Amino acid sequence: MVDNALVSRRALVVVDMQNDFADPAGSLFVAGGDAIVEPVNAMIRATLESDGFVVYTQDWHPPTTPHFVDDGGVWPVHCVRDTWGAELHPGLEVHGPVVRKGTGGEDGYSGFSMRDPASGAEQPTELDDVLRQEGVTDLTVVGLAFDVCVKATALDGLTNGYHVTVPVEASASVNLAEGDHDRAAAELAEAGVILTGV
Repeated sequence: MVDNALVSRRALVVVDMQNDFADPAGSLFVAGGDAIVEPVNAMIRATLESDGFVVYTQDWHPPTTPHFVDDGGVWPVHCVRDTWGAELHPGLEVHGPVVRKGTGGEDGYSGFSMRDPASGAEQPTELDDVLRQEGVTDLTVVGLAFDVCVKATALDGLTNGYHVTVPVEASASVNLAEGDHDRAAAELAEAGVILTGV
């Protein structure tokens, strides 16, 4: 008889591989975002072949939100629901559920939670529930952007009790401020996230 406490299952969390981030024509293109589509696809295939689970996150903002610079935030308008920019990159292989975030105008950095940009109040997405239902214990987090949403998702993964790995070669940083990539890597490593490919 197998002790379930000793059984681990890995999920690949593919963060925000959307046109506005991963296509050079996108409104918030992350340099190198288009180049990681194939490495991410390779990880998707490998995860499924090893009986792992794949889940995707997707920014899905309303047209007006305090998250955007036009309304007092720091980011250009991006990933507005039902637009080309919000769609997952057409080259991305999608074989699992999609968890949408920022749907009510919240800051949706982490795949696990959303934060009201005015009050700071947080609310969970369904990501943790989806992972628990699949018996997931270990996460590999890839996608865009390393220094923003990948970082936030990985840190929340730790907080939620998962073992978390981030393959740096399957991500790219937006670097809103110079040095953001290196600061994110240091923060993740200090928190206990395993970084590979550095």
